[in-house]
Amino acid sequence: MQNLSRRSVLTLGAALGLAGVAADPGRAWAWSSAGSIAGTDTITDPWKVWDDATDPLLVSMLQNGQIPAVNTAFDNFVKNGDPLPAGIPAALTTWLQQHNTLPSWADQAKLNQAAQFNKRMSLYLFLLYGLGSGIMSTVIPREARNVYWSEGGAVMKSRAAKTFTYGYDLSALDAFQPSGHFITTSNKTRLTHAAVRHLLPQSSHWRAVTDDQDFIPISNGDILITFHSLGTFVHGKLKSWGIRMTAAEEAAFLHMWQVALHLLGVRDDFIPASWAAAKEQSAYALTPLMASTPEGIDLAGVLLNLTSEIDLGVTRGFQREFARYLLGDKVGDWLRLPRDLVSRGVIEVGWPAYVAFREGTSGVIPTTYSLFDRFIRGLAMLFLNNGTSPTYTPITIPTGNRAGT
Repeated sequence: MQNLSRRSVLTLGAALGLAGVAADPGRAWAWSSAGSIAGTDTITDPWKVWDDATDPLLVSMLQNGQIPAVNTAFDNFVKNGDPLPAGIPAALTTWLQQHNTLPSWADQAKLNQAAQFNKRMSLYLFLLYGLGSGIMSTVIPREARNVYWSEGGAVMKSRAAKTFTYGYDLSALDAFQPSGHFITTSNKTRLTHAAVRHLLPQSSHWRAVTDDQDFIPISNGDILITFHSLGTFVHGKLKSWGIRMTAAEEAAFLHMWQVALHLLGVRDDFIPASWAAAKEQSAYALTPLMASTPEGIDLAGVLLNLTSEIDLGVTRGFQREFARYLLGDKVGDWLRLPRDLVSRGVIEVGWPAYVAFREGTSGVIPTTYSLFDRFIRGLAMLFLNNGTSPTYTPITIPTGNRAGT
């Protein structure tokens, strides 16, 4: 992993909108669960916690060759209110009976408010999740290596579409209702994670680059990192841009992510109870670990090229500079994103003016309004339709790693 000075970590943390960044890359986990929804006061390393309720089940189904039949059965298991599919192993039926539901502490009123907030923030969210969080994932070394060497890493357009499916289902107005998809999508994702945990250590290519030969991928710590690159990052950006949010909306947005983490198998004593706690935790879990990897550079190039398949009304240089604007030039340099200083000037002046006009804090329509509006609406269509068609992209459980590995 690339070494970071304390000053560079602080600078990067500021660029990403993360508060209190003072952790050293080698620092042990020190976040107390007093700040979690469990409210206990203990310190447990989430990188040594996986998914005991799911992993043995997936290993058994993989070894028994049952995954293809499960994926077929899951084709019609899409909505939260769908009956459990027939033709799957009895143990999986039992698992779904236990997990295909909301946690007892979920607040449906807050989830409904989060859905309305997502609708109001939709254009900002598409931009931040797609061009911000998506590219940030490529400078999280373990995540980049896990994605690259897993089965989906060889066909990133399909892999990205499945990620879009998860994000779209989470953001839908009925995400947690019987007509929505997010609970079933979360369970399919959780099962997929368990499969990857078993499969990736069998890849000699993955073992050659992992930073810990005893490391098992997609621990609770890794999932927390992904949350911070999504929820915590997005919340921080919305705050820094001066987007209007009530305290109740902020709490509802966090509650949505708390439920999402629980559904992915993260223990409640790791799930932050407040945005302040989330930002504190992120200082340990995300920022100090970010660095460049060959896998991440390759993935970032593939993801950015996906945006070139539809007309966003801007140049590639503009897209790459906007990624730099969102994530900071250190991240842009790690990913070797070419500079376009003319576009950067337009972004630095035009984006704040665009936001101010949309939010009603300025009555002056910026000359670049149509440029930014077309750009983020185009990204929204890429997010919703994978840039080509509005078809649903199913999340399937893998049976192997990247071809040839």
